[in-house]
Amino acid sequence: MFFILSKILGFLAAPSNVLIVFAGIGLMMLTTRRWRAGRRLAALGILGLVVAGLSPLGNILMSPLEDRFPPWTQSAEMPVGIIVLGGAIDPDLSAARHQPALNEAAERMTAVADLARRFPQARIVFSGGNGDLVGGAPEAQVARDLLVTLGVAPDRITLEATSRNTSENARFTKALINPGASDPWLLVTSAAHMPRAVGVFRREGFYIQPYPVDWRVGGRDDLMTLSNVTVEGLARTDLAIREWMGLIAYRATGKIDELLPGPAAK
Repeated sequence: MFFILSKILGFLAAPSNVLIVFAGIGLMMLTTRRWRAGRRLAALGILGLVVAGLSPLGNILMSPLEDRFPPWTQSAEMPVGIIVLGGAIDPDLSAARHQPALNEAAERMTAVADLARRFPQARIVFSGGNGDLVGGAPEAQVARDLLVTLGVAPDRITLEATSRNTSENARFTKALINPGASDPWLLVTSAAHMPRAVGVFRREGFYIQPYPVDWRVGGRDDLMTLSNVTVEGLARTDLAIREWMGLIAYRATGKIDELLPGPAAK
């Protein structure tokens, strides 16, 4: 039930979806007796799309998420394994075109291939099924084939192919590999997604070393920079809102112990 509600609410709460609906309803109302209300609703939707798409709003919302964990630096502890979360692969498009189809989060896969070379004894775990509401092909098999193509030995790769969201990533991976409480695992996912991911993996008892990738905000200068491509600005705003809503929902349901998980205390 949590998964279904999260997908429905996630769609309805995406600013681009809501604002387009507002604008469309408002424009249709212009032909009715409530044309004044329709004009205001259409103006609200169009203005909102302009602000979300062209202003720095998406960067401002994204920055605290991406800055929560710094780039990983190697310590004296060698990782026993590397966990990469799904979200970089379009499994249905990959199946249709018979080759891996990657999206904007492709760094998740390239980073793991590099880490596998740097730590040849580390176990590689890919966690990702299909997060679509109606299901579909899992990411895991495509990920395995891609990692092998990138030079990772097949016998090093463990696949968790049934999870549909971050909470299931952590629970199903734990059941699959039974990690030791003191075994350091690198966790690879997008920087904006890392706080929520770290929170649920810690909750499941993993000793996590965050390895964030796929940054979308360059730094403080981006907080005042207008977007020159509306769809990119809308995408950043949608992604940031989705992550903040995910954090709130996970905290409210006890899946994470704090609203914005951060680096572990030393």
